[in-house]
Amino acid sequence: MASESARECIDACNACADACNACAAACLKEDDVKMMARCVALDMDCAAACQFTAGAAARSSELLGAICATCAEICDACGEECGKHRHDHCQACAQACRRCAEACRKMSVGS
Repeated sequence: MASESARECIDACNACADACNACAAACLKEDDVKMMARCVALDMDCAAACQFTAGAAARSSELLGAICATCAEICDACGEECGKHRHDHCQACAQACRRCAEACRKMSVGS
């Protein structure tokens, strides 16, 4: 069974992946899709990283510290980009990215 900090990481990663996928889909429906291209690309990268990290945490991977550090870095980049846009979906995604980066950093230090 996963530790409390691992469970928090898994939950934050899953929530972030969901927010990133929703944000990417919503960005593609915006009037100026070209302006949202970096946001969509980072959303897709971040969702994939978070899904991978959640799986690694659930498996108690021996590489979890490094995986979490990488996920935090990706979440930071995605959260920064999404935070630049005023759309509700981008703001929600930025918030989920910040929470996930924080949870991943705790795991990267504690692993």
